[in-house]
Amino acid sequence: MVAEAKPVGEQRYRESYGRYLEDFEVGDVYEHRPGRSITETDNTWFTLLTMNQHPLHFDREYGAKSEFGQVLVNSCLTISVVTGMSVSDISQKTVANLGWDKVRLTGPVFVGDTLYAESTVLSIRESKSRPNQGIVTVETVGKKQDGTQVISFERSMLIPKRGHAVDDALDY
Repeated sequence: MVAEAKPVGEQRYRESYGRYLEDFEVGDVYEHRPGRSITETDNTWFTLLTMNQHPLHFDREYGAKSEFGQVLVNSCLTISVVTGMSVSDISQKTVANLGWDKVRLTGPVFVGDTLYAESTVLSIRESKSRPNQGIVTVETVGKKQDGTQVISFERSMLIPKRGHAVDDALDY
């Protein structure tokens, strides 16, 4: 269901990702793959790009003296990677992200850890003001390679109904 080959001509197909509103069902669990190993470069660049000055994210000596004994991956990088892992399956067709709720950072992430994620559909409803769209809320959980949960959050998105996504109208 993640990818669909849509016919766009004779013996010609276009790859399409994501789900329409009708494709979601409460209780469904989507495992997001592939996983993503976090590198030192990922953590340093993200930390500097976002102007986070905390030395725990890029100073090895500081990290070594902390309770973690090493540099800690920026938690905003963790939420970004875990959210990004879900896009092709959950929100590729999304009109808008409506919000993240109940964000919980339940374990540390270190350089070299590999993250995996899965999302469970919590609720679906048609939009009251947009007849061709609806709101889907999922809970996404991120885990490290050993199965330790490191993050969880709920995310709500405005999802189009079949035939009403932007990529349905593209002709290029």
